[in-house]
Amino acid sequence: MNTILEFLSSFIVNYGYLNLFVLSFLASTVLPLGAEPLVVALIYKGFNPVTVVTVATFGNYLGSCTTYYFGLKGRPVLEKYFSPSREKLEKSERLFKKYGIYTLLFTWVPGIGDAITMVAGLMKLPFRQFSVLVFLGKLGRYFALAYLIVFFKN
Repeated sequence: MNTILEFLSSFIVNYGYLNLFVLSFLASTVLPLGAEPLVVALIYKGFNPVTVVTVATFGNYLGSCTTYYFGLKGRPVLEKYFSPSREKLEKSERLFKKYGIYTLLFTWVPGIGDAITMVAGLMKLPFRQFSVLVFLGKLGRYFALAYLIVFFKN
């Protein structure tokens, strides 16, 4: 058991930023993953919080862009590669109709965030608007998490 923990610790330290980027990317492409535990581990291991936030934000943002792109391709492509639940897509469409594009600020919310990015693609939302709002939402989330970690660590 101790050897496994040493290996994991070494793996995190040696490939921390790369692991974080890949995990953040995958977490925003409808895989049931989350990068938050790795963000916490890296900051506790002494990694630069600004760099951690930057890497996690870009990875998560680019993953959302991928999901948006599949949404642009239409429902048949989404159903083939992602198989989103009808309920999540309908809920996200209702949120878009009710609250508009600012719904994209909440693409980090587990359970509906990925569906929101899909719906943005399905609705052919301009990429510039999509990018700005999704990036700001992701940045805000990781910044808040890192701030709390640093605050409570000291």
